[in-house]
Amino acid sequence: MAGELITVFGGSGFIGRHLIRRLAKRGIRVRAGVREPNLAGFLKPMGDVGQIEPVQVNIRYPSTIARALKGADYAINLVGILNESGPQKFDAVHHAGVGAIARAARAEGVKRLIHVSAIGADPDSPSKYGRSKAAGEAACREEFPEATILRPSLVFGPEDDFFNRFAALARFLPALPLIGGGETRFQPVYVGDVADAILAALDDPATAGAIYELGGPRIYSFRELMALVLQETERRRLLLPVPVFAARIQAAFLQLLPKPLLTVDQVNQLQIDNVPADDLPGLADLGIANPTSAEVILPSYLHRYRRTGQFDSRKYA
Repeated sequence: MAGELITVFGGSGFIGRHLIRRLAKRGIRVRAGVREPNLAGFLKPMGDVGQIEPVQVNIRYPSTIARALKGADYAINLVGILNESGPQKFDAVHHAGVGAIARAARAEGVKRLIHVSAIGADPDSPSKYGRSKAAGEAACREEFPEATILRPSLVFGPEDDFFNRFAALARFLPALPLIGGGETRFQPVYVGDVADAILAALDDPATAGAIYELGGPRIYSFRELMALVLQETERRRLLLPVPVFAARIQAAFLQLLPKPLLTVDQVNQLQIDNVPADDLPGLADLGIANPTSAEVILPSYLHRYRRTGQFDSRKYA
């Protein structure tokens, strides 16, 4: 694909920056569709001069999608939100926006479309997030049947919103909440492995029209993930079980913050496990036989939440 043009929607996001770095190393030209190109200048040094071009895209406006896809050979959609804010609603972003991208990709004649969804995409999900993800997948398949859909579990890495959030909370809270007892299961997958999976799907025409669920090497309960956060940040905190009904009441207030710490929809989402299905292909089927474990990566960025930072607490406490 060297020399060809790929449009990456959501290119300045968490997964996007890791993917674009890999695409640039292959000599691929990248058009990064982002809401604010002036804030995406950090992408340009990942490639040669002019190789990476941030362009303004708001997937709620189909005309911006069409412009971003003009002349593109491939398209990748990474756009997603964790909570609703203003006009950024789950249905608008995860459903209507995905359908608009697939429709425009078909009209432009792109060779391949990769859509990154999420484990938990289900029309019967208890959360609006999960239902909107399922609706987006359906819209994508209707408009572009050959699209490859990737559903990662909880994605971790230096810029993630999960481990960083709870590590930050552990700085000042006396306890970390275990919603519903903390028994919900996750299979965290490293962001670098997700980016490699996207490239593998692009390379292999046989992945067209298939759905892959991506998980790391180990399944953890929510309680075990909180314990891992405390271990890596060298903090001693209580792990406090919180009933679902109480968590919903708390979330009803917390979701009113400018950057919500927790929403009612996230509480609903935490009622279902977030692990790959046994009957769907995964990372191994994309050639990633040894996915990266959380224990290998977390120390590289959670040390900033320790009292002594990257220094050994036994020497500098």
